[in-house]
Amino acid sequence: MLQKKRIGIFISLFLFAASVMFFLQGFGSKGISETPPPSKVIPLNGSYNLIADIVEQVGDAVVNIEVEKMEKVRGFNPFSEFNIDPELKNFFEDRVIPRKGAGSGFIVDTRGDILTNDHVVKDVDKIKVTLKDGRKFDGKVIGRDATLDLAIIKINADNLPAIPLGDSSKLRPGEWVIAIGNPYGFSNTVTAGIVSATGRELNDLGKKDLVQTDAAINPGNSGGPLINLKGEVVGINTAIVAQAQSIGFAIPINSAKEVMNDLIVKGKVDRPWLGVYLKDMDQKIADYLDLPMKEGVVVLQVVEKGPADKLGLKQYDIIKNVNGQEIKKSSEVVDLVAKMKPGQNISLKIYRKDKNIDLNGKIGNKP
Repeated sequence: MLQKKRIGIFISLFLFAASVMFFLQGFGSKGISETPPPSKVIPLNGSYNLIADIVEQVGDAVVNIEVEKMEKVRGFNPFSEFNIDPELKNFFEDRVIPRKGAGSGFIVDTRGDILTNDHVVKDVDKIKVTLKDGRKFDGKVIGRDATLDLAIIKINADNLPAIPLGDSSKLRPGEWVIAIGNPYGFSNTVTAGIVSATGRELNDLGKKDLVQTDAAINPGNSGGPLINLKGEVVGINTAIVAQAQSIGFAIPINSAKEVMNDLIVKGKVDRPWLGVYLKDMDQKIADYLDLPMKEGVVVLQVVEKGPADKLGLKQYDIIKNVNGQEIKKSSEVVDLVAKMKPGQNISLKIYRKDKNIDLNGKIGNKP
């Protein structure tokens, strides 16, 4: 009797344990199935080497750019009051020494035209372009646009591999992108990440409408391509945030496509220019200038001999209307001027010392 009782207890415990195990297994499998995937799982679309395949496809069109600028260094002779050996005296004289830098770029056509950042090649004396296969060419800047920070370098070579240009307007946050460049002199370095945001502004650098990415971008990457998973360039890597990780910026390729032909053919971009520095009105400015209005656009400075100067615009004038459109913010003036062409007529209505004045003239060409 006692033995049967023990067997019954044993069976009851076994069934309880089995049910607990079944419950835990079911709960565990459900928990695993709901665990989110790692944040950087790349959509392979059938290929385990998608990024490698893209890099192999377009990597030959990415180049390394080495620049050299001769700079004069002022000397200092601590023995100038003494009669010293001429050779020793020459050691302390002014000298010209080479300053070297590096960046990246990419070939945009088979004729040897290379797109890069303007700040990579600005005012340099020598440019050396190295292709992925090791060939080296002397480069020449044939076009520059400081506004967009873009430049075209020409090398004397034909039948070069060109990289296709995409449509940056279709970029979406979260989309995967690839950066190829020459960071710290490590040629053809590949990094990958996502588009963090579009339409970013860097006020300190005067840049706007940038693509933000967390793909690793470092000094030397400037001018290199930002590529989508179709193997198309969607941006030109241009800036990083100091002491920050995974925050880089690229110029949208659509901005480059708008000016690229002008840079190749004419060497510059004709941009409308008013030649004036503006600020939005606020209460402090209104009180300081003793103005009856509390909103508008204040002229802080007029560039001498510029278009605004020729119009008759003066410091502390209040711009109220441009080409018949009422103005309340300085950004509205900038946008309206940007839509015009150099040489086009412009009309302003301003307020100056209790008087409303009409000014007429022409838009200039940005130097």
